[in-house]
Amino acid sequence: MLKARFPKYSWNALTGDLFGGFIASLIAFPYGLAMASLMGLPPILGVFTSILTAPITALLGRNPVMIGGVSSVTVPFILVAVHDQGIGGAAKVSMVAAVLMLVFSTLRLGRYVALVPHPVMAGFSCGIGGMMVISQLHTIFGYKGSSIDASLFGQLEDCIANITHLSWSTTLTALVVMVSASVVGRISHKLPAPLIGIGAAVLAATVFHWNSKEVGMLPSTIPPFIGFAWRPSDVYTVLPAAFGLAFVTSVNLLVTSRVVEHFRGRHKAMKKADADRELGAYGIANLAAGMFAAPMSVGIPARSLANVQCGGTSRLSNLFHAGFLILFVTEAGGFIKHLPLAALAGVTAWMGVRLMEWSMWRRLLIMRRTDAAAFLTTSVAALFLNAVFAVGLGISFYVFSYLYHNYFSTRRLLVTENTPGTPLA
Repeated sequence: MLKARFPKYSWNALTGDLFGGFIASLIAFPYGLAMASLMGLPPILGVFTSILTAPITALLGRNPVMIGGVSSVTVPFILVAVHDQGIGGAAKVSMVAAVLMLVFSTLRLGRYVALVPHPVMAGFSCGIGGMMVISQLHTIFGYKGSSIDASLFGQLEDCIANITHLSWSTTLTALVVMVSASVVGRISHKLPAPLIGIGAAVLAATVFHWNSKEVGMLPSTIPPFIGFAWRPSDVYTVLPAAFGLAFVTSVNLLVTSRVVEHFRGRHKAMKKADADRELGAYGIANLAAGMFAAPMSVGIPARSLANVQCGGTSRLSNLFHAGFLILFVTEAGGFIKHLPLAALAGVTAWMGVRLMEWSMWRRLLIMRRTDAAAFLTTSVAALFLNAVFAVGLGISFYVFSYLYHNYFSTRRLLVTENTPGTPLA
């Protein structure tokens, strides 16, 4: 029946979209709660960002398997807005930023991201992968408290300093997920490796009585519509913050889209109109989220790549991801609250390891110097500094290389030719 109605869609594809959407939602839930709390917003708003925006981006976006949600790159903008103007002020900043994303789309600015060289994209992917691993070490090692508000370098330093205090049961739970997912992934890429890894970890924790922190009770209240008033002073307070937020969101969104395509094995540059369309889709989606003061949605590598790894191939996977999140905050909260946080951290860390572009590292010594420098610089900068700044640094190597070969070297040749006594060829 399914194949008769949709000739290009099969039961295998449906199963893959279900598994992919489910794993993406498992990763999204605790991360969304933590990010919204860090921004000074009610934690549940971090989950409602995905619920509200996923249907819109799934229908209007150009990348069918990219999963959006709250990102750490938007934290500084929203946090300052909440501190200075309250939740209503943060909603204003987010909504203006969403409108600016639509302006970027209309002006066709998104297509210029397609010009980013492949080594820079690979470096960005590698840096994000390392970030995903380091950000989960605190949970994997079972340390008390949270270090999510520390810098990435601070989190790594804290984990190393407290290595003697790790919880073996928590660490083993995460390792079971990572090892099981790796083995299953080697057996067949069609199997939902992260989901099987979580199942294996839950089974091992039950059999061996491993105790580790669980997800816990989930809030289920629907956020009210946020009211606010526009003032002339917003031109000076809201507009600059919104422009910065729109720029950071747009660049991260489009770069993540290319990383996801690269992970799927599609190494060709996206069509120019596709990037503009992606900006427009997320602009509309974030405008809807901003009405409820939910933070901006950005393409998230961890969820997107988990979706692909588990078999997600179509826009339905994004819709399933939102549907499962709704179930988590309504009907399935009693089951989800007992999942070990270390198991979800293990999934994120496993996906991060897969993002680290090992093929590029193996070819590093035989690459062109410009490519190698751009890859290494982007990787380190994305890991410890800023994602947008990292991409800019990587591109700068190609800008300097172009200027050197097309201006400085030409000028030096002309000077040599015009110097008296210079032998002619």
